Amino acid sequence: MPVLTPPVRAVLLDMDGTLVNSDAVVERCWRRWAERNGLDGDEVMRVAHGRQGHLTMGLLLPDRPVEQNLAENAVMLDEESSDTDGVVAVPGAARLVASLAGLPHALVTSADDRLTRVRMAAAGVPLPPLMITAEQVGASKPDPEGFLKAAAQLGVAPTECLVLEDSEAGIAAARAAGMPVLGIGPRAAVHHPDHHVNDLSGVFVSRAEDGALVVQLP
Repeated sequence: MPVLTPPVRAVLLDMDGTLVNSDAVVERCWRRWAERNGLDGDEVMRVAHGRQGHLTMGLLLPDRPVEQNLAENAVMLDEESSDTDGVVAVPGAARLVASLAGLPHALVTSADDRLTRVRMAAAGVPLPPLMITAEQVGASKPDPEGFLKAAAQLGVAPTECLVLEDSEAGIAAARAAGMPVLGIGPRAAVHHPDHHVNDLSGVFVSRAEDGALVVQLP
C-alpha cells in the first residue's frame, strides 16, 4: 500500500459524496427545484454538489434576492432532512471514521447540523467529535473558512491536514486553505486532487511513533 507523504497530522472529512452517498436525495430535491424555476435539471446538478444550497441558487439565478434564496434553502433543508431513501455509506466510510477515534480529525460539511446528523445516522457512519457545519461558518465552500476553522480547533497547521473530498467546491476550498486533497469517487477525479481513490474501502489511517498520521491508500 502506498503511504502519503509529507506527514499528515489531522484528517478533515467532507460528508456528502465522501462519507455518505446521498446523491439520490440530492437529485430528487434539486431537480424538483429546477423544474419549479424553469431550469435544466442537468445544469443544476453540475453545480449543486458541495455548496450550501442558497449559494447554488445564487449562482443559477443571480438576479434573485438573497432573501428568497435563503428562504427556499430552508424549505429544501426540511425536504432533505425528511428524505433518507437511498442514503447509504460510501464503502469503507464507517470503518474509517471509527478507526479515527482518538486521532485528530473533523467533519467539515456544507450541510447544517440537523441534516448532517440525519444522513450520518441513516448511513450508519459515526459522528466525529468535532463537526464544522453550515451554522458555524460565514462563507461556504469553495471558501476555505470551514477547513481552516477545523484545523485551528484541532491545533494543526493547515498544510498538515489531509482533506477527503468529492466535489469541485470542496476541493477548491481545501486548496485555498493550503491543504492536500484525497479525492473520493468519480466526481473528484475530474478536478485533479493530489491523490484519488474510488471509495474508502482501501484507506487506512494509523498513528506513527512521532505522532504523525500514517495514511495508506489501496
